[in-house]
Amino acid sequence: MSKSLYNTENLSPKCEYCANGRPSPDGVNVLCKKKGVVSRDFHCKRFKYDIMKRVPKRAPELQSFEEEDFSL
Repeated sequence: MSKSLYNTENLSPKCEYCANGRPSPDGVNVLCKKKGVVSRDFHCKRFKYDIMKRVPKRAPELQSFEEEDFSL
């Protein structure tokens, strides 16, 4: 079995990136087609993952090295 490109196996379901919901104007809640106004962390049995709504984590900044770090 090949590894998923987007690593959704360890992803917990949230209405924040569900296909049935869209962000509310206040930015705190989600407007769900099935349940109405819900929290971004809520999920129900009708959860359907939408890859385009998920915002990936930022990569950590690289350390800066100087020339003396590489000398013996």
